[in-house]
Amino acid sequence: MGAMNQYTIAVRALCEFTAKTGDLDLRFTPSPTAQEGIAGHATVTARRGASYQRELALAGDYGPLHVRGRADGYDTAARRLEEIKTYRGELERMPDNQRQLHWAQAKVYGHLQCAALGLAEITLALVYFDVGSQKETMLQQVHSAATLQAYFAQQCELFLQWAEQEIAHRNARDAQLQQLAFPYAGFRPGQRELAAAMYTASKRGVCLLAQAPTGIGKSVGSLFPMLKAAAQQQVDKVFFLAAKTPGRQMALDAVQVIRDSAPLLPLRTLELVARDSACVHPELACHGESCPLARGFYDRLPAARLAALEACQPAQRHVVLDRQSLQTIALAHEICPYYLGSELARWCDVIVGDYNYYFDQSAILYGLTVMNDWKVSVLVDEAHNMVSRARKMYSADMSHSSLRLLRKIAPEALKKPLDRVHRQWNQLVKEQDEHYQSYADLPEKWLGALQTAASAISDYQNEHPADSEPLLQEFYFNALQFTRLAESFGAHALFDIEKRPGRHSSQSDSILCIRNIVPAPYLAPRFALSHSSALFSATLSPWNYFHDLLGMPDSTAWADVESPFVAEQLSVKVAGHISTRYQHRQQSLQPIAELMGQQYAAQRGNYLAFFSSFDYMEKAAQTLAASYPGIPQWSQTRRMDETARSDFLARFTPDSCGIGFAVLGGAFGEGVDLPGARLIGAFVATLGLPQVNPVNEQIRQRMDSIFGAGYDYTYTYPGMQKVVQAAGRVIRTQTDRGTVYLIDDRFGRAELRALLPAWWHVE
Repeated sequence: MGAMNQYTIAVRALCEFTAKTGDLDLRFTPSPTAQEGIAGHATVTARRGASYQRELALAGDYGPLHVRGRADGYDTAARRLEEIKTYRGELERMPDNQRQLHWAQAKVYGHLQCAALGLAEITLALVYFDVGSQKETMLQQVHSAATLQAYFAQQCELFLQWAEQEIAHRNARDAQLQQLAFPYAGFRPGQRELAAAMYTASKRGVCLLAQAPTGIGKSVGSLFPMLKAAAQQQVDKVFFLAAKTPGRQMALDAVQVIRDSAPLLPLRTLELVARDSACVHPELACHGESCPLARGFYDRLPAARLAALEACQPAQRHVVLDRQSLQTIALAHEICPYYLGSELARWCDVIVGDYNYYFDQSAILYGLTVMNDWKVSVLVDEAHNMVSRARKMYSADMSHSSLRLLRKIAPEALKKPLDRVHRQWNQLVKEQDEHYQSYADLPEKWLGALQTAASAISDYQNEHPADSEPLLQEFYFNALQFTRLAESFGAHALFDIEKRPGRHSSQSDSILCIRNIVPAPYLAPRFALSHSSALFSATLSPWNYFHDLLGMPDSTAWADVESPFVAEQLSVKVAGHISTRYQHRQQSLQPIAELMGQQYAAQRGNYLAFFSSFDYMEKAAQTLAASYPGIPQWSQTRRMDETARSDFLARFTPDSCGIGFAVLGGAFGEGVDLPGARLIGAFVATLGLPQVNPVNEQIRQRMDSIFGAGYDYTYTYPGMQKVVQAAGRVIRTQTDRGTVYLIDDRFGRAELRALLPAWWHVE
């Protein structure tokens, strides 16, 4: 693979780098949704004559720079190139630095068009289209080709030094990755198989579902081959996405291990964290007049950006730009750490973050990948969580009680539109006899009222930018999410209304929900855009469940990595004389307590006991305490914070004994590492099946009509994944020994046994 000697950059990215100055200003100026933006562009271009060309692909070179992009439109008769921008509210309120940026883009496109057509001069137009009033405002400037060529050269010169540094970084990175050796003396059992599957998937440019047991070193075993393949496949970025904070930390640790083994590897690694976590001044508004870290942000950004990337160099301390490092650098340059992180995502090689950074509706990494035409590899850790997480990303709900509260405090200008939503809402609830009901279609009148109210709030906020009433903003964002999902409503989602008792007996509440149940239509484009996406977890069976629901390509490869553990390490026993079905819960408590007491007497040590709900768990803990008061025990509590969770796990020491009670599928059912004597057994007192309720029954019916396996897709598979995850806490290394009790007579069924790990020998 030859060295990289050209640097490609999008027109917008070039202008954002060279022409953005002044404050960071995130005052509430509601921008149109993506759909409104697309519709606005279409409205403007539809008004143009026959000589109008839409979406022009333009490109040009300056030294090693290749600049490309799509201009919105060109009127050949008027020789006018248009840059179309949609907005809401008062155009005068648009910050000056925003307008400058728009002119910069228009001028670069103007030069590229003059060069392409051999024009001596051109008219440039910024067309601002108000999505509310459907009016357009056109600002025009006439420029000579020579002036625009000089402007283009000036912008490129400003970027050139950076581009040459980036080319040098990329060449050094790829040269080191080509000769990268595995960071340990040898692979753990199963780790080589996982790494080989990852490497092959990247080489073939396909997606991968990899089921790989816990304890084989999945983080290093997946990141290493993806980096090794990146140089050969000319991959720009590797995104490592995790469901929870511990997963992100494991990814950062894996990067550190790889970098320690390759001291000359210049690998820039960034951790993206939520805005709430990164914010230094949560009490201040996000603009230059309020927050000192927003004031002059774009003026101080270049120095901070350079300092951050220099800190990643091998000659420096090989810094990983995690939350703490990023904050230190940002504060040294007096700028916002969160937005510095967003900027650095453009220039880093490995980016570690939550699933939502690539997969949700407004995902920054997905947006940047599209804009910059990056070639990316995506790693998704603990991927058994993806179905439930993705469903939440593409669902929306609104409560009537929130609207009622808002109506009491809403400004006069918004009372009418909010009253209309309220009236339509009352009508819907009045027509519904049941407490819960699902509907085939969305309520058009209510939705129309909601859209009108959202537009009214948007206009009001534009006129009163300092008025940031939290209730109003929350309602507005919920309304936007709802209307956005309504535009793509289909068989993949349900619309339902649930009536609930209100806080005050006089007034009931109701929840309106667009409930996504098959995320595939939303996620499929994300998988298609990546060079390769690899999803891995200890529980990805059956693979077609994940393939179908997540919308993975038909070419997706499947790897079932053989476990390094052997049946002799884990004694798996089915307590088939006990039923944990809801109607038998009370009768099950004493037999379960006796089972625990006998096992504890036979082998003292630390155990985890999992139950399907807090209620069931608490009753079981009380029964055990009454029957066996000598056994130490501790329990998970509702809404535990991080400190309480740490205290719970701290009870499991190599020398302690006792039983920790927890809820299946909760904080201690996965991602918990208690090797050796810290945990010698687990009792799983349930199949983990989701509750049979009206919502799940609707999901089952829809799954049946789409996939023909409604019960399994809704109940069996999600339940058994929780069981296997919980039992997986017991054996963490090749020297561990332990016992697992599966407590329910249904565990004796062949179809459920088939969903248990192949290496288990079930007694």
